[in-house]
Amino acid sequence: MFLAWREIKHSKLRYALISLIMIMIIWLVLFVTGLANGLASDNASAIKESPATYYVLEKDSDNRIARSTITEEQWQDMQTVYGKKAVPFSTRMSTISLEKGTEKTDIAYFLLEPDSFQKPTLSSGKFAKENTNEIVVDQKLARNGYKLGDIIEDTTTNSQFKISGFTKNQTYSHSGVVFLSPTQWKEINPVSSKNNTTYNTVALSISENEAEKFNQKELTIAPKNEIVQNIPGYSEEQGSLTMMIVFLYIIAAFVLTVFFYVITLQKMDQFGMLKALGAKTSYLAKSLLTQIGLLSILSLIIGNGLTYGVAAILPESMPFKLSPLTAVLSSLLFLAATLIGSVLSLYKVAKVDAIEAIGGNN
Repeated sequence: MFLAWREIKHSKLRYALISLIMIMIIWLVLFVTGLANGLASDNASAIKESPATYYVLEKDSDNRIARSTITEEQWQDMQTVYGKKAVPFSTRMSTISLEKGTEKTDIAYFLLEPDSFQKPTLSSGKFAKENTNEIVVDQKLARNGYKLGDIIEDTTTNSQFKISGFTKNQTYSHSGVVFLSPTQWKEINPVSSKNNTTYNTVALSISENEAEKFNQKELTIAPKNEIVQNIPGYSEEQGSLTMMIVFLYIIAAFVLTVFFYVITLQKMDQFGMLKALGAKTSYLAKSLLTQIGLLSILSLIIGNGLTYGVAAILPESMPFKLSPLTAVLSSLLFLAATLIGSVLSLYKVAKVDAIEAIGGNN
């Protein structure tokens, strides 16, 4: 610790530049990670936040909600078996505008059975009253200028609804969710009638053991995480961002390995002198690791602070989500990559010959 800290104080500019590079790398890694999590949440939070654990879909739907059709008869059969643990669910993408407004907003309609376990938590306002045109919508619409009491109009059917409440974290396919009662759902789907009611899926709040007992020929059951992965564009979007993050870690490991290796080469004479004076290889290795660890930890603290500082001033429209746990895990992974990258420098220190380093063979 003494040797490591003395050297950092002696060569302030050199280590300040290395720290700056490390700060920029960890900032970039954390920022991209936050964007990846934010986009994932913006694409699927309405499904992720749902209390449902499994979804029943049509067998050839590839676990995609929009491709599935559940008949009223099939739903009634499941209700008989699962009771209140089963709720019919449908979704549909659409466009709305304020009453007599010109600006349009993309939204996702969700069928919401009154008093079911899928009922979202309100952030403001109140739940819609039965047999009214009142609806609950996601807070994303508030960022687009919609307010409590506003009348919205479906641009396809011209159906009008009054906003009575807002929810949080209820987005689907990067669009705010608008929750509709069964009566309102039929209003925007004129084809549906009492004699021809269909749903996309049935949401179940059941255990894994109960799910394993599910057996219906024309239907399949899928856990919530599979439904999320099969939301159009979700896997592709997350796959691309994850690949970017992985490459950032790899690049960081290589860059920092080269930096510390070059610095180690420049100090071979000093290491040789210290060995000639009796310093053990383990002491020098410990000093090098301490030095790298100090720089890494300092860079991580500043990088995390910088990330959360920038996140605080980002516009609400930008999807960014970085939990403290994710930040800590990313920081630990970065620290591990840095220490692993120091192995080459440690090998060079271990192999240095004291006599050769101080020119004893000349």
